[in-house]
Amino acid sequence: MSRRLLLKNGTVVDPSQNLMAKRDVLIEWNTGHGTRDAGRIVAVAENIVADDAEVIDCTGKLVVPGLVDVHVHLREPGEEHKETISTGSAAAVAGGFTTICCMPNTKPPIDSVAAVEFVLRRADETGLCRVLPIGAVSIGLKHEQLTEMASMKEAGAIAFSDDGEPIQDSGFLRKVLAYAKVCDAVVILHCEDKSLTAGGVMNEGLTSLRLGLRGMPRAAEATAVQRAIELARLTGSKIHIAHVSTKEAIELIRQAKEQGVKVTAEVSPHHLTLTEEAANGYNTNAKMNPPLRTEEDVAALREALSEGVIDCIATDHAPHAIEEKETTFDDAPFGIVGLETAVGVLWTELVHKSDFPVMRLVEAMSTKPCQILGIDGGTLREGSRADIAVIDPHAQWTVQPEKFRSKGKNTPYSGWTLKGKVVMTIFNGQIVFREA
Repeated sequence: MSRRLLLKNGTVVDPSQNLMAKRDVLIEWNTGHGTRDAGRIVAVAENIVADDAEVIDCTGKLVVPGLVDVHVHLREPGEEHKETISTGSAAAVAGGFTTICCMPNTKPPIDSVAAVEFVLRRADETGLCRVLPIGAVSIGLKHEQLTEMASMKEAGAIAFSDDGEPIQDSGFLRKVLAYAKVCDAVVILHCEDKSLTAGGVMNEGLTSLRLGLRGMPRAAEATAVQRAIELARLTGSKIHIAHVSTKEAIELIRQAKEQGVKVTAEVSPHHLTLTEEAANGYNTNAKMNPPLRTEEDVAALREALSEGVIDCIATDHAPHAIEEKETTFDDAPFGIVGLETAVGVLWTELVHKSDFPVMRLVEAMSTKPCQILGIDGGTLREGSRADIAVIDPHAQWTVQPEKFRSKGKNTPYSGWTLKGKVVMTIFNGQIVFREA
């Protein structure tokens, strides 16, 4: 038995086909094939007629491949008071994301086959979208003993990282990359020289000096990026640089790509839209790692994203309990939530205010992440999985954290009026989010 859904009169934006035009999209969901891979796109064309389909009018809206986030923190297992796979996936689909990749710094970490299987099982039981676990590269995130990356990949780990505990020992990082090369796996690296950032809580500069807060110098990122590039060159491994924040790191990545090093990179919406000034008033919701930088860095990040030096956008969704952020700036944990605000923030600040190309933005949020990790998705081609986000680029709304589906309310965008909103998310051919 099959059911059909017809999206009419929307503007299809599909970077995989270089298509941006008014088209209808017909989806079929086969109820006899289970739920995880049952929905497929059967036609993308003008004036489709399907009498047996549920018709949804998408006039004035963008129909794009389901968004993909390669960097989220779901906190389960161990810190379910902050977030769970259920609440995190609910936040994801409200933000247009149909695939999210969760970092391994849970308690205990995702450092074994059993842990990978646990995440996949919980996602199957409670998730509203595809949840792909990223495995740890070391047991307990201690950088002493390598994990069984080959077995974890076979069990379903999509990539490997020690995000949250950046690797400081170059010799150990070389071993990680060499093993990952054998496994044909991507290693996602949080590039930070912690000997330079120890005790730091925001960007080192005039603002940190005025606030009396210890700064984190930009050199801490650049030196770690340079080391990662050189070791990737040495081992021939694929590395992905997480949450790039400085113009110096951008130039290193640009040069490495030109020289043939297998390096890709991501940027977070907050680093594209906010500066260190957001920390004024000791706003702990503007505390993240890497920290917010300067206007010059924001401009460089946007240019690098436009050029493709930075490949994709990832939210680094990092929920915390309210009481954890309601403390001094020094004591508050790093991190903000981002799944439910990403589209609104990026359409407002980049598309509407800066004329950033919509095609490139969709590519960075959908097509490119899939290419980097080698997963299906990021396309609206006929026969592809029916993961779709419908965006109203002109819908105005105000960020109200108390209405988030995420347990985390820690956002620096609280009270902002944004222009651009996800109004529907379709996962595997089924509507999993629909704006009231």
